[in-house]
Amino acid sequence: MERFDAAVIGGGLLGCFAARELSRRKLDIALLEAREDVCTGISRANTAVVYPGYDHEPGTLKAEMTVRANAAFDRLCKELDVPFSRCGSLMLSFGPRADAVLRNKLQNGEANGVPGLRLLDAERVYAMEPGLAPGLRHALFSPTAGTVNPWQLGIAACENAVHNGVQLRLNTKVEALHRDAEGYLLETDRGSIRTRAVINCAGLAAHWVQELLFPPSVRIVPTAGDYLVLDKNSVGKPTHILEYEPEEKVKGLTVVPTVEGSLLLGPFERDNTLDYATTEGGLFWVREQASRLLPGLDLDGTIRSFAAVRPNPEQMDGRSIHSFCIEHPAERFWSLIGIKTPGLTCARELGQYVAAALARELHAEENKAFDPIRRAIPKAHVLSFDERRKLAAAEADYGEIICCCEDVTRAEVLEAIRRGACTVDGVKRRVGTGMGCCQGARCEQKIAALLSEALRMPESAVTKDGKGTERIYNGAC
Repeated sequence: MERFDAAVIGGGLLGCFAARELSRRKLDIALLEAREDVCTGISRANTAVVYPGYDHEPGTLKAEMTVRANAAFDRLCKELDVPFSRCGSLMLSFGPRADAVLRNKLQNGEANGVPGLRLLDAERVYAMEPGLAPGLRHALFSPTAGTVNPWQLGIAACENAVHNGVQLRLNTKVEALHRDAEGYLLETDRGSIRTRAVINCAGLAAHWVQELLFPPSVRIVPTAGDYLVLDKNSVGKPTHILEYEPEEKVKGLTVVPTVEGSLLLGPFERDNTLDYATTEGGLFWVREQASRLLPGLDLDGTIRSFAAVRPNPEQMDGRSIHSFCIEHPAERFWSLIGIKTPGLTCARELGQYVAAALARELHAEENKAFDPIRRAIPKAHVLSFDERRKLAAAEADYGEIICCCEDVTRAEVLEAIRRGACTVDGVKRRVGTGMGCCQGARCEQKIAALLSEALRMPESAVTKDGKGTERIYNGAC
């Protein structure tokens, strides 16, 4: 039986950051993930916005965390070597109800200390985004809003946690929990684990994991959202994040220029569903809203559609929970349940919060050897021709292009596999293969063959869903 000081259940963004923050202490830590790789659930699909903090009621933990997290995001992404674009956002109003919403958001933001917020008139907004539809009244401009790739951020946090001593256990599903004088016994489908403390970050299953040991207190009600992705060369792309506030009291369209250069449109929200399949009606709504908001946008440049699922926490009587749901049902047991927007923005802050609380309960000492730096896989496409030629001469795998759309080399794919990718999607999440115009039609088979050879598995076991893959990974990252 393995023994640890602390076990983090769930390898999504929250779990990866909780493990990273725990590794700042002298503790033996395990990160348990039920699937074949980290960041394969909620973390792999969302709107990818780093929010400034004007959406939340002043004085709340959510408001405080969001503003603090946004201010620290440049440094965080520099430490983890993850691209981050502080492109700014425009919340758009085309009518009197939306104007009132913008004024309220401005007041909230100013009370929360969000820097640089301004309410702009139409003339100024059209100068910034000339492709917007006529009839605009105002926009709330937030220069600190930005965008990041969610799964790249989570994987980077995981790699840094492993670098600092965290033991990653993949394909390890917690099936039962027991509590005694020593702490907690976790029964998994790969054997039992003894730990002094638990942090539950199990995503859509977080309430179920807590209920393995404690009475029900929170229920997760999932909602899905349909999205479209436009090619980076599409005509009419905006340069800022656009958030449309409709006159009707419904959620409007969000338009995000991603760090990869593509354009993300969505979501159309669907209630009470875990369905990752898109709907015809949802995608029609996204296209229609995008056409109305940006009449010159070339929607023929659509390269992908996908659905995301997010958890909505509710009390057992059905009342919504609008703050972060941080549960502490017993000593040395913490749960993050139903963390949705701005969960991406606050992932490190939330991890820091529960890690610090747990460290106090464990009387853990500081790990003075903690290294916050993680280096990404080197990307050949950012180099000059002469630099690439020299690199390929020194290492031949840098001279072979595997993904033509995104200019990804064989060397990058092999390094992604070395760092833990065991599926085609796992490679995609690390180096961006299959994210261009053809969406993997020309490179997926080559990547599957490389995975099959490197991992000594049949190609059927390394395709997108990852079924059949088994790996315990603790390589140096």
